[in-house]
Amino acid sequence: MVGGRRRELLGFASVGLLAYAVDLGLFTLLRGPAGLGPLTAKALSFVAGCTVAYAGNALGTYRHTRVRGLRPYALFCAVNLAGAAVQLLCLAVSHYGLGLTSQRADTVSGAGVGMALATILRFWGTRTLVFPTGGRVGSWTG
Repeated sequence: MVGGRRRELLGFASVGLLAYAVDLGLFTLLRGPAGLGPLTAKALSFVAGCTVAYAGNALGTYRHTRVRGLRPYALFCAVNLAGAAVQLLCLAVSHYGLGLTSQRADTVSGAGVGMALATILRFWGTRTLVFPTGGRVGSWTG
C-alpha cells in the first residue's frame, strides 16, 4: 500500500509541475508578446494549467477511478481555486496582518508557505472530491 501512495504522490507532483510550467509559460507569453493585461493573462493561463493538471491526473495518476463528464472537471477547478485562495490568504496575512512587507517575506508567505498549504489542499481535494475510489481503506495520511 505504501508503494501505491508513493506512486500517487509522485504522479500528482509530476502533473502539478507540468501544469505549473504551462501556467507560467502561457502567462509570460500572454503578458509579453500577446500584450494582454495581467488579470486576463492570469485567468487564461490558470484555466490552461487547470486543464493540463486535470487531464494529467485523469489519464495518469487517477486513471483507475473512471470519472467522466464536466462535473469532475468543475470540481477540480474549484479545488484549484480554493488552493489559489489559500496562497493569497497566506500572502495577505503576512503582508497586511503581520506587516512583513519585503519582497522576500512576500515570496516566502505566498510562494513558500502558501504553496505548501495549497498543495496539501489540492492533493486532498483531488483524491477525495474529484477522483474518489470506492472502497478505499484508510486515508492517505496513514
